[in-house]
Amino acid sequence: MAFIETLGFGSTGWGGLLLIGALTTLAVTLASLGVGAVLGTLVAWAKLSGNRIAGFVGDAYTTIFRGVPELLVIYLVYFGGSHAVTSAGKALGFEGFLGLPSFLAGAIAVGVISGAYQAEVYRGAFLAVLPGEIEAARAIGMPRLLRFRRIIVPQILRFALPGLGNVWQLSLKDSALVSVTGLAELMRTSQVAAGSTRQYFLFYIVGGCLYLVLTSFSDRAFGAAEAHTGKSFRRGLGRA
Repeated sequence: MAFIETLGFGSTGWGGLLLIGALTTLAVTLASLGVGAVLGTLVAWAKLSGNRIAGFVGDAYTTIFRGVPELLVIYLVYFGGSHAVTSAGKALGFEGFLGLPSFLAGAIAVGVISGAYQAEVYRGAFLAVLPGEIEAARAIGMPRLLRFRRIIVPQILRFALPGLGNVWQLSLKDSALVSVTGLAELMRTSQVAAGSTRQYFLFYIVGGCLYLVLTSFSDRAFGAAEAHTGKSFRRGLGRA
């Protein structure tokens, strides 16, 4: 029964810290998904714009950040960002090392990677929208902004949801790599607990189970969102 006390929420238990680590992992993933959504939208627009330079930049972005190891991107953002912050601090009269906050570095790094995958998801979703619907909206004189808001965006979100679910799972697992910056997310907390108690097998199994809980709830959430959007479109077509 000693393992129950070790995983408990008492003064000698690690349960509270593991729960905080899981919430931190969730927060990093949510923040990175937001960063990736902004970058992915811009890159998808660049690749669909028909502009040769914008298309080249978009292709370069997705090729680079889908091709290099995620850990390398995290190192570049964390240490490169810390160097930039330190240089800026010295220019303003501050002395010593000024590190980039681990949470911010992790959210940006995982977000940049997520953005490369989200760009392809949004691009594919846009291409799946039937051209006839856009032409029909144009024919009745619907303004461009209203056409974008009422016709294009809802369908892009509908077609993109399955892909975004995969990107979310990828980002959730990539967040474990942020532990190298010292952020006490789930992976880092599991490592510290395992090293402190010498019960490596126990804490790594518990950490893996918590990741499975997060991914299982995520699957359910995205499944519910897909069902909701599908129902809305069926109603709009008069099939419900």
